[in-house]
Amino acid sequence: MSSEERIRRAEEIYQNRKRTRDSGVRVSTSQVKTNEKPEYGLYKKLILQILICLVIYFIFYLIKNSNYLFSEDVIQKTKELLSYDINFQNAYQACVDFYEKNMQGWLETEETDTNTQANEVAEEITNTQEAENAVSNEATNEIANEQQNTESEETQTTQETGGIGGAEEAQPVALSQMEIDANEIKANYSFVLPLKGTVTSRYGPREATEIVSANHAGIDIGANAGTVIVAAMEGTVTSVSSQGDYGNHVYIQNGDVVTLYAHCQTIYVKEGDSITQGQQIAEVGSTGRTTGPHLHFEIRKAGRTVNPEYVLSFA
Repeated sequence: MSSEERIRRAEEIYQNRKRTRDSGVRVSTSQVKTNEKPEYGLYKKLILQILICLVIYFIFYLIKNSNYLFSEDVIQKTKELLSYDINFQNAYQACVDFYEKNMQGWLETEETDTNTQANEVAEEITNTQEAENAVSNEATNEIANEQQNTESEETQTTQETGGIGGAEEAQPVALSQMEIDANEIKANYSFVLPLKGTVTSRYGPREATEIVSANHAGIDIGANAGTVIVAAMEGTVTSVSSQGDYGNHVYIQNGDVVTLYAHCQTIYVKEGDSITQGQQIAEVGSTGRTTGPHLHFEIRKAGRTVNPEYVLSFA
């Protein structure tokens, strides 16, 4: 058996098995026809083209010889069209010339414009990158110079203060507003103790009761009722009153600093009096909201209370 026959036989077996898998029915190899090919397709196409040509010629014939289907004008134009001898080679050459003169020039112009725009964009990007690099380099140099200057200043400060420990000691400590007010009072005003006695309640928060307030705005000095109270600083009496929790109390002001003396038994001065430092102004009492005889003493600057122990020593 030749190689061609073996190949044909193998194809027959393959086709048989394939059809068996697809349909589930076994087909003998003798029934498989592998050499049959459509032989009439080309003839069908040829006949169809002939029929189309006949129809076209028939239509032109009707147009040319039938006066009742078309007007004389249409027939005349058709005859003129059919009488033209068209040279397809000249028509093709005319199309080529038109393309070379017009379309090719237009495409070259478009390509040139595109290249120009691309070059402009590339140049702009290059300029932008150069500018960004320049700015980045400048910023880097400034940061480096600033760090160098800072290190130099730190080194100089360390040398002047004698090392790291000295530099830490030289750093200023932030003061509270109350401490600032107390320093200004001590720098500009003279104070003496308004009463010698025992401190029974200091400035600041404390345990509140029905009588004792939670936040104490001054200092309480305990003493026997009737003990004389003197003015801690000179000034003018701005208010004398017996109203409220302070009971009998008096305000003395000097500039933006005010001193308050509260819970008095008797007050010696009246509103508008000019007071000298150390002048007797009242007596210890237990008026108002108190738990016993004592002096409630306050210092205020610009309306802000100041811990009296920041200005005076009550020990």
